[in-house]
Amino acid sequence: MKQFLFTALMWLAFFSPAQSQQLKSPNGKFLMEFSLQNDGTPSYSLNYKNKAVVKPSKLGLELKNDKKSLLNDFTVIDSKASTFDENWKPVWGEVASIRNHYNELAVTLNQKETDRQIVIRFRLFDDGLGFRYEFPSQKNLTYFVIKEERTQFAMTADHTAFWIPGDYDTQEYDYTTSKLSEIRGLAEKAKTANVSQTSFSLTGVQTSLMLKTADGLYINLHEAALIDYSCMHLNLDDKTMVFESWLTPDAKGDKGYMQAPNHSPWRTIIVSDDSREILASKMTLNLNDPNKIEDTSWIKPVKYVGVWWEMITGKSSWAYTDEFPTVQLGVTDFSKAKPNGKHGANNANVKKYIDFAAKHGFDAVLVEGWNEGWEDWFGHSKDYVFDFLTPYPDFDVKGLHEYAKSKGIKMMMHHETSGSVRNYERHMDKAYQFMKDNGYDAVKSGYVGSIIENGGNHYNQFMNNHYQFAIEKAADYKIMVNAHEAVRPTGIARTYPNLIGNEAARGTEYQSFGGSKPNHVTVLPFTRLVGGPMDYTPGIFEMDLSKMNKDNNSHVNSTIANQLALYVTMYSPLQMAADTPENYDRFPDAFQFIKDVAVDWSDSKYLEAEPGQYVTVARKAKGTNNWFVGNVNGETSRTSTIKFDFLEKGKKYEATIYADAKDAHYKTNPQAYTIRKMTITNKSKLAQLSAPGGGYAISIIEIKK
Repeated sequence: MKQFLFTALMWLAFFSPAQSQQLKSPNGKFLMEFSLQNDGTPSYSLNYKNKAVVKPSKLGLELKNDKKSLLNDFTVIDSKASTFDENWKPVWGEVASIRNHYNELAVTLNQKETDRQIVIRFRLFDDGLGFRYEFPSQKNLTYFVIKEERTQFAMTADHTAFWIPGDYDTQEYDYTTSKLSEIRGLAEKAKTANVSQTSFSLTGVQTSLMLKTADGLYINLHEAALIDYSCMHLNLDDKTMVFESWLTPDAKGDKGYMQAPNHSPWRTIIVSDDSREILASKMTLNLNDPNKIEDTSWIKPVKYVGVWWEMITGKSSWAYTDEFPTVQLGVTDFSKAKPNGKHGANNANVKKYIDFAAKHGFDAVLVEGWNEGWEDWFGHSKDYVFDFLTPYPDFDVKGLHEYAKSKGIKMMMHHETSGSVRNYERHMDKAYQFMKDNGYDAVKSGYVGSIIENGGNHYNQFMNNHYQFAIEKAADYKIMVNAHEAVRPTGIARTYPNLIGNEAARGTEYQSFGGSKPNHVTVLPFTRLVGGPMDYTPGIFEMDLSKMNKDNNSHVNSTIANQLALYVTMYSPLQMAADTPENYDRFPDAFQFIKDVAVDWSDSKYLEAEPGQYVTVARKAKGTNNWFVGNVNGETSRTSTIKFDFLEKGKKYEATIYADAKDAHYKTNPQAYTIRKMTITNKSKLAQLSAPGGGYAISIIEIKK
């Protein structure tokens, strides 16, 4: 009865002859106003604490070969308001329970000339706004092609932005911090080389986009539940400071093939005057459908090591031999090839990693370069590039599985597609069954290089459907997925929690390709991680990579303490100790934190945060009373000051603090760290130095009486 009464009152309050309607957030801090302009163009605006966040902004879609499109000439024919409040438990996550509380307004519009209807649905949470377009089943709108979505986000001023260039094929860029008006002049400099990249505008940027206003508002623009639709970029009119959606096209330039009934993804605006609330927001997850996997007992967070970094640095190779300039699967005979002596995925080396994982309590070992074809896998639009079944002569699939099993270690599969999506899909059932037959519960998939089917890009509707197909097919086989080079996440892991990781940003591997900015990891939690966890592959202890490979002069722009902190600040249920065993053996006291830190959490507290400068997070390990704290710092040395008031009252804890030494610096002295222990309670405080590119990590273990 209360639900009905609220809905009825909202209807009376919001629907008016002027066709202007308002919606407030549950806590009353947000106010969204929907209206029709004089020509029947839908528009909305958003205020936070009586401050304008988004000025009146147009809504609509331009259709291909359609004189009218879905842009204007609308009237409001129906409007329904409601509220929703629930608590749900994620299979894995930053917290044990998530509240999903919003007020909703669904406005049905009729286009007079065409008699077509669309619904614009708004959901206003205590942390921001989500809205989407819905296309009901109807006679005059069945199949249609989107030429461009015309959603606007009109900014109130020339804000500071933390951005990467708009690109249809890669998100692997360092972030640039600038005023919106400066994006055009910095766009070319902001791009770095990638094996596949397609930019579209000098003022185009990618979501999740982080903004800060001059008066201290933090604004995040992104999307949620990106399914059967093209990925949204934002294109800025730098004269008016208006962003407009810019979808990723296919080879013909089409941006979406739609069949009603259907709907777009949610467009999201998260806002706060406290930057920590941006990091704590669960709005993106809440805008996704509930979990569709009935039995989730097989989905488990994973801490792993792997045969990977040694190839990334150039110490080892993915390829088995240097004799074959070209490979034809099923024809090329690798049994007769001379091994190159650098192949990383050989039995002895893999057993070394298995032994290391077992000794130090890890869950799994990833091995890349195990299957035939790496001599000729990239850059030739090759369709039949891998079969995902046939190992090199020096990789004994069954023998290594049995060896790992005897040590209590799982093996993690690697599937590189090289952009040959058709090839992957036709092999997927056999590949997943092969995994199950040999004890592999998780796969790291890759999409390096240009997509060769249909001349498409990485983030168009066709490819997004492929990524979704792979996740759902993997669920049929009870396989967890960690997709690299795929589209950036938009909270779909709520619906399909077997998606335990994504790359979809500039990860640690780029530290071996010339390095990343030392403040990169202070921006990612505000941008990339808004959509879901990242397989960032932290834990590098040797920063001078010429010691791994004399021909690689790259430097990892981080201190060891910073690398430890990433296991807490860069949330993921999938965490890799990415360096090699011998480098961990050199620093066993620092390595202890990686061994101890959890990968699944019952609570998270964001203690300090400023995009581009610092992030400090505390997380409680699920099923325990133990906490872990991580702090990552940007380019300027600072003292981090935190309270431990999140700890349980009346309890004592032993805190082990892994910190930068006084003379630590990401470039000149990255391996300088200190470790100290102290007893703390919920009344304790800490003032801790964080060096440039540095930070600290703390394990907090309850002292049992």
